[in-house]
Amino acid sequence: MPKRIEMPGFIKPQLATLKSKAPQGEQWLHEIKYDGYRVQVHLNRGRKKVFTRNGLDWTKRFSSIAGALDIPGQAILDGEVVVVHEGRTNFSELQAELAAGRQDRLIYYAFDILWRNGDLRRLPQIQRKQLLLDLIGENNIELPVLFSEHLVGDGQEMFEHAAKLNWEGIISKRADAPYRSERNENWLKIKAVHKGKFAVVGFVKDPTGVAALYLGKQEGNELVYMGKVGTGWSRTVSSQIRRQLDTVVSPKSKLTKAIRKPKATWVEQKFFADVEYRDITSEGLLRASSFKGLSRKDEL
Repeated sequence: MPKRIEMPGFIKPQLATLKSKAPQGEQWLHEIKYDGYRVQVHLNRGRKKVFTRNGLDWTKRFSSIAGALDIPGQAILDGEVVVVHEGRTNFSELQAELAAGRQDRLIYYAFDILWRNGDLRRLPQIQRKQLLLDLIGENNIELPVLFSEHLVGDGQEMFEHAAKLNWEGIISKRADAPYRSERNENWLKIKAVHKGKFAVVGFVKDPTGVAALYLGKQEGNELVYMGKVGTGWSRTVSSQIRRQLDTVVSPKSKLTKAIRKPKATWVEQKFFADVEYRDITSEGLLRASSFKGLSRKDEL
């Protein structure tokens, strides 16, 4: 009898390198960048395990997804668990679903296959994706599992389309590349970034400057809290911001609805921060924000 190959345990995932522009050429596949949890599913003759990107066993949390993958033999799938909200994947909605212990809205976008009764990682990306598509089709796998479609060719066009639809961005993958458990340039991520100007309503001190800025936005007659930003400045810039904000300190918050921020030093609405951010959460706060500049109200 031929020796049965032992299926490996958790495989460290391949990660994408951040780039500002999408690659072009027929050697690249382009997929939507999903805003969710990277998840690896292990199927071993009826036994099922689900791992996070760091190798934590989340089989119970994602039991509905594992249950839908009724596949004989052995397989290891790589993909992303998401919740779709208002037409796109939304990380804060996913977190809320998991916090409540629910799984009704979870979807698993499978985008790679690493094992099928043997190791597939040396095969080219395009071949692995075809094997994954065949596996899903042959076994009549349906929601909550979906195959992650891709386009070939002009990545920049797809990226611009993704940005208009407020998607997180795209992932571009070399069609001929094997799967490697590392961050390399065979997988590239190009992120859509939003930009905005927000009123500085307060700050958190650090010894020489600011640790964070509290931000607000004028909506009609209301000054609404938008969260805070705490990255994007050097020590020198941080000190400059602090000197400017120290001139407009206020005894109380100018926000229409009071928020509890015990460390905050409140300020008059005299300065605006230019901020890049990924998204606005379901609570109305900026996500993954980064400071780009400060301007005075009377300079605008």
